[in-house]
Amino acid sequence: MIGLAAAGLLLFVLPLAGLIARAPWGQVGPELVASETASALGLSVLCSLTATAVALVLGIPLALVLSRTTGTARGVMRALTTLPMVLPPVVGGVALWLAFGRRGLIGAPLYQLLGIQIPFTTAAVVIAETFVAMPFLVIAVEGGLRAMDHRYEEAARALGASGWRVFARVTLPLLRPAIFSGAVLCWARALGEFGATITFAGNLPGRTQTVPLAVYVALETRPDGAIVLSLILLAVSLAILIGMRDRWLGSL
Repeated sequence: MIGLAAAGLLLFVLPLAGLIARAPWGQVGPELVASETASALGLSVLCSLTATAVALVLGIPLALVLSRTTGTARGVMRALTTLPMVLPPVVGGVALWLAFGRRGLIGAPLYQLLGIQIPFTTAAVVIAETFVAMPFLVIAVEGGLRAMDHRYEEAARALGASGWRVFARVTLPLLRPAIFSGAVLCWARALGEFGATITFAGNLPGRTQTVPLAVYVALETRPDGAIVLSLILLAVSLAILIGMRDRWLGSL
């Protein structure tokens, strides 16, 4: 049993050890300031933060509805909400294309009436990242809503507060830890998104090429740059795990 556990642990450790051992530490500085790296990093930060903001605006109300819905409707809504978490990212990109492409359900009217084309734009990157990352926020917030003591809301309503005032002054403050953890997970997932982005938005430097896509391209032409970018994503992931470990362990 111990041997199998050690083998399982090595499966996680060895790839990370290989990345760190082969890292060109002397080239980290020059690679970070290279134009290709700076462009990909800047676009990744912009798109991932925008996707997180969109997820907050749309995901919190969705989580609120999920937490207060019962029966079959709740099961269907939750399945649809969490589907992007298990859906192959490339399939998600194809689905986004069929919805927002020039011949898509929404994309066709937008293009024909307004001349708006979404695929292969920065907006497409944001949409793809929101699609795959928002479920993490919704699940975290829904869990916070179900664990919350609703007597505070009931007391506020009894004192004459309106529904919106109760939500803004009571519910949101109580949900702050769940919203924060969900937003961080959402942002991290958006930052590392690859499959849906390259399928729906393409891989255009300075326009749709985020860090994961830049790693993919750099493996062929600039291996050192690919490793440096991979180290950046690894550092972000470790920082999130370390920063949130107390919350996760406290919920067990």
